[in-house]
Amino acid sequence: MFSKPRIKAYLYLTLVAFIWGLAGPVIKYTLGGISALSFLTYRFALSSIAALISFNFIAKRKLNAKEWLIIIIYSLFTSTFSLYFLFIGLEKTTMLDTALITTFNPLLIAVAGFLVFKDKITSREKVGIALAFIGTVIAIIQPLIENENSIRLQGNIYVVLYLLANTIAAILAKKLTKLDIAPLFITNFSFIIGFLSLLPLSIYQNVNFISIISHLELKYHLGVLFMALISGNLAYTLWVKGQKSIEISEASLFSYLQPIFSTPLAILWLKEETSKTFFLGALFIIIGVIIAETKKRRITD
Repeated sequence: MFSKPRIKAYLYLTLVAFIWGLAGPVIKYTLGGISALSFLTYRFALSSIAALISFNFIAKRKLNAKEWLIIIIYSLFTSTFSLYFLFIGLEKTTMLDTALITTFNPLLIAVAGFLVFKDKITSREKVGIALAFIGTVIAIIQPLIENENSIRLQGNIYVVLYLLANTIAAILAKKLTKLDIAPLFITNFSFIIGFLSLLPLSIYQNVNFISIISHLELKYHLGVLFMALISGNLAYTLWVKGQKSIEISEASLFSYLQPIFSTPLAILWLKEETSKTFFLGALFIIIGVIIAETKKRRITD
């Protein structure tokens, strides 16, 4: 049987996959009423307020200079860079494209885990991830195949940049868990850094938050609240906790679950349409996930 820490990690990461599976469609829908930069800054402001209220933005022990440096760099990649690229990407491309492209993330993280932490990658897992990668590439170039405008392709490229930033964040998160720093502190501090780093850009672009918030419809406020508190404070804390007891490459495979939740919402709620190219990419991804996820596990830890 699996150990209790491993079972907890699986439960945490499954819940995170569900929340982040919902997050994509929520972001896409909310962007219909507010720009990406305004949305993201508003989101980080709410998450930062929640962090300040909870007092969980203060380290429980004294951190050295190296630990602070890792935390700050992690915060920039997990909040500022990765989410900025994702939000800009979703402004330009479809949720369905995003759902397929994000399956590229496990491949990047698995390779990073192998290179940085010497995590094991079985031959079966390599084959599965490689097939999923082919499907993701098809999703990236789908606008070219279907002779669509370049805006959608630009959006897909931004989503890939999000995956690159997210991979670096995953590596740093694993390093932070080994330093035994409270996950809730790491999460809350990262949101404060996200807000402080984006605020100057918002000011530079003359974003009037008071006017934006006062004129924003309730449904869009709810979208921002979901992203700030549920997909933000809660999900990121569970994500860091989930990586504490399992390999980074194994934890990354849970992101394959996100399209299971996001794709139906994109079709039924956002009214996005599928295509033959979409199904071709999805076919490669599904086969790859089945192969990767059925690899033999250790019986005990």
